[in-house]
Amino acid sequence: MKQFFISAVALCYFLTQVSMAWGDDTVPVSFCSDIAPILLDSCLACHGPKKAEGGYRVDTYDELRKAGDSGELPIAASPDQVSELLRRMTCDDESERMPAESEPLAPKQIELMKKWIAAGGKFDGESSGQSLALVIPPVRYADPPEVYSQVIPITATIFSPDGKLIVTGGYHELVVWSTEDAKLVRRIQNVGQRVLGLAFSSDGQTLAVGCGEPGRSGEVRLVDFNSGEIKGVVARTNDVVLDIAFRPGTDELAIASADSTIRIVNVETLQEIRTIASHADWVTAVTWSDDGTRLVSASRDKSAKVYDGATGELLSSYLGHAAAVRGISILADNKQVVSVGADNKLHRWNVEGAMKVAEVGVGGEGYKLLRRGTNLFLPCADHRLLRIDLATNKIVQEYKGHSDWVLSACYQRTTAGVDNGHYIASGSFDGEVCIWNIADAAIVRKWIAKP
Repeated sequence: MKQFFISAVALCYFLTQVSMAWGDDTVPVSFCSDIAPILLDSCLACHGPKKAEGGYRVDTYDELRKAGDSGELPIAASPDQVSELLRRMTCDDESERMPAESEPLAPKQIELMKKWIAAGGKFDGESSGQSLALVIPPVRYADPPEVYSQVIPITATIFSPDGKLIVTGGYHELVVWSTEDAKLVRRIQNVGQRVLGLAFSSDGQTLAVGCGEPGRSGEVRLVDFNSGEIKGVVARTNDVVLDIAFRPGTDELAIASADSTIRIVNVETLQEIRTIASHADWVTAVTWSDDGTRLVSASRDKSAKVYDGATGELLSSYLGHAAAVRGISILADNKQVVSVGADNKLHRWNVEGAMKVAEVGVGGEGYKLLRRGTNLFLPCADHRLLRIDLATNKIVQEYKGHSDWVLSACYQRTTAGVDNGHYIASGSFDGEVCIWNIADAAIVRKWIAKP
């Protein structure tokens, strides 16, 4: 079964890069830049917090220095002592050599480990208790291919504030298209491998990009939309960012991650305000109430939750879904929430008491919801984009034209770029983007968003 965020091209293009401070003995070896990437790539799978073979962990610098079940020191205190970590990496006995059941480390990697240990095995980051993914400095990602050999699933899309452009996620880049003729306008590079969330700041100058590599890393990159430059990197984590949302009228950004947390970050100061750890599995979607006083979230743990927007206090938890919840929105009165997911149903429920008041069958797995007034737009795995009237809880329009799962949708708030009117765009698993006239569900533009 297809996973909504997986693309074959990502697997084809994937290339792990390790920084090598190599060849000049006067250059110190950095734990954060040189050693942590080696451990992350080659050791963490067997020696992490969830699986610690031999009782030994390498997921943080602090854990790396602790002895495992053997009692041997991983990093020797003096040069005349044996460092068990290095011995295991260099020994000829395959039953002892690490990484187990894999090719030995490359000679350059071994040399880096030797130089680092010989220099005292020191930590050069901000916090020795941080995970490997977080101590590694933000990378400058390699440029994507000039021409894609395969399509990229459109898991995130957004109109520019003036409505003249539409931005879609690519492979380590954002791809910007003209809404007038669907032509490629420009490419914004140096973002995470997969883009799953896009949000403009209230002034339209900053585009927040929720991205990452599933099971390995996640972050939000803040892009100056006019120049395409990366202004900052926030909310770095060890798993992919799945959704983001700006709190109305503020610089606060809610960030939903596959590490089961929600982070609230100020995008101007780059400071984290709080972390909410209320879910037991991936947080798949987040959004704010119209007035910013409430925050709601959806999760793969089959729950949907409501929080106080100012404090992060949990106010309500809805457990009525029978499967993963993928999309969520809170209504204008802040009294009711709608959520959708893998049970193929839209649930409407009260914040107070978390009791269901209505249910709408939608025909397929639903994804991130988009609400405008009493109109709710729902991307669906049965190849349709649906418009639901929240006044009647009925599907009032079907936008048909995609031939694969519809994964994302965005609304055009101005009349520039396309003919006058109100429009919605949708993106699908097969890389197709459609711009629709909301009133009559007619397709205005349609193209494969592949450079």
